[in-house]
Amino acid sequence: MEWIASGRIVAVRSHGETDAIIEVLTAEHGRHAGLVRGGRSRTMRPILQPGNRVQVVWCARLESHLGSFQIEGEDISAGVLMEYPLALSGLNAACAMTSLCLPEREPHPSVADAFEVLIDAMDTPDLWPALYVRWEAGLLAALGYGLDFDACAATGVTENLIYVSPKSGRAVSARAGEPYKDRMLALPAFMKESVEPDSGDVGAGLKLTAHFIERCILWPTNRMLPIARERMVERLTAEGWL
Repeated sequence: MEWIASGRIVAVRSHGETDAIIEVLTAEHGRHAGLVRGGRSRTMRPILQPGNRVQVVWCARLESHLGSFQIEGEDISAGVLMEYPLALSGLNAACAMTSLCLPEREPHPSVADAFEVLIDAMDTPDLWPALYVRWEAGLLAALGYGLDFDACAATGVTENLIYVSPKSGRAVSARAGEPYKDRMLALPAFMKESVEPDSGDVGAGLKLTAHFIERCILWPTNRMLPIARERMVERLTAEGWL
């Protein structure tokens, strides 16, 4: 069996002394792993970096096999982000979340397309943190756990929606949520309409998506948020973005 696609590398691990196993996110084949022979060589190391865009040819005798990748670099500029700790933390978090949350070999074109937009924006610190929050919300939606911000879960009104129910993932108005505000999650305005995030909005958005990713995707399989995401939040906080 064989296919050819372009995608972003989201994970790399050593295999033996000379080879590597990588995971590539493609629109056509989802998160897909394969063996790269000689992947630990000096020539291949700059290409096999998380975030780099590559063209891969996957070959295997049977579809169920791990198979092997032939790799050609298309955009290997992700290594430049190593000079910028904030951007690097976002890149590492996005790659780790993709590897952890997306089922292997299950296509999710919307997630892959949004991942492209996110990675391309990583050199713009005023932009990418909010895009990252929206990407995680899109990840939830793609896996069947979309958050509903259209109307208040309690009253049906569509105005002044400032909370999210931690159980249903639906928006709640200020009036309906007031008696339970200590138990509610904040709904940042930029997540339901096209506005610039205010101070604290990105942090609230990260808390919101983390709650539902943990509750719906990770906890049922006894997993936790990756350390890379925690480090991103710490870096954003330390540099005053949250």
